[in-house]
Amino acid sequence: MAGMTLEQLKIFLAVAQNLHFTRAAEELYITQPAVSAAIHNLEQEYGVKLFHRIGRHIEIAEAGKLLQVEAQKILDQVSLTERGLRELNNLQRGELKLGSSLTIGNYWLPSKISEFKSQYPGIQIDCTLANAETICVGTAMGQFDLGLVEGDVKPALQNTLDYEIVASDRLQIVVGQKHPWFEWGEVDLSQLTQTPWVMRVRESGTQQRFEEALQNWGINLSELNVILVFTSGEMAKAAIENGVGATGISELMVKKEIQLGTLRAIRVIDNRGNGAIPSAVTERLALTCAERLALSAVEGSRSAGYTYAEIVRPFFKIKHRQRFQTALSKVFEQMLISSVLDGSHQHLSVI
Repeated sequence: MAGMTLEQLKIFLAVAQNLHFTRAAEELYITQPAVSAAIHNLEQEYGVKLFHRIGRHIEIAEAGKLLQVEAQKILDQVSLTERGLRELNNLQRGELKLGSSLTIGNYWLPSKISEFKSQYPGIQIDCTLANAETICVGTAMGQFDLGLVEGDVKPALQNTLDYEIVASDRLQIVVGQKHPWFEWGEVDLSQLTQTPWVMRVRESGTQQRFEEALQNWGINLSELNVILVFTSGEMAKAAIENGVGATGISELMVKKEIQLGTLRAIRVIDNRGNGAIPSAVTERLALTCAERLALSAVEGSRSAGYTYAEIVRPFFKIKHRQRFQTALSKVFEQMLISSVLDGSHQHLSVI
């Protein structure tokens, strides 16, 4: 028995993904007969059908579905092993694969990557930006060495992923110059239902945190007049600057616009009675910092006798619990953790 080869597995996966021999050949830069021969040899070697030929089309068979899952695992492990071996050079060369949610990737992570690159200039960093849910799933599937998200890790993935706070951010309610709140500068909780809103999609970490804050304030999302929903914070920001309603957005994203005066952050007066924290939040106060920050933290920030409701959200570093972790990944992870230990994010413990 000759056994299967890595090259055969690569060819098989290309066919399984394209369900087409010619397209698989083009993708791999080999001839179509070479693809057909590789599949035929696998089927002959193990006495199974990997694909059903139906006219000019093919469908993956049950044996093919099994091989597709296992072949991907094998090739992923080979890739990790190769990367690990290349890193046995005092980190002079290698590749680090990061996944980041949009706000973190656009506004917080670049300085961390620059710091890392200054110490390890020969390292290639591949960073993918997507919504928080996509990054969590991708990290669980092994697409990224580390993920960075500001949204929650879904319960279904919590047994697969380790997650730890490495920074935090505040969400601010902002409006443009044409909005009546722009002149006011502050509103009370009851007024939040009296204006149009621009929101992010539900998969967004920003949206998840904002909805949790509303719930903690006793406001149901259905009570708000949501007129637009966007996939990116930049789109929401542009809509607000053009005079469309209000939005909850990261302070990192609107710092420049607030300084220029095109947007204004609106403080929310907690007028529920001495700024009392809802019971749902009070019950969480005995939990860890990470768990408390997983809610939209309601802080007491008193001025002129008022309590202002604020939204603090954590930035989580996530990684697979069991997957092999490269040396590069460990070094980058330690750099992120050190920034917390150095006290650069001491406000994480505030509630």
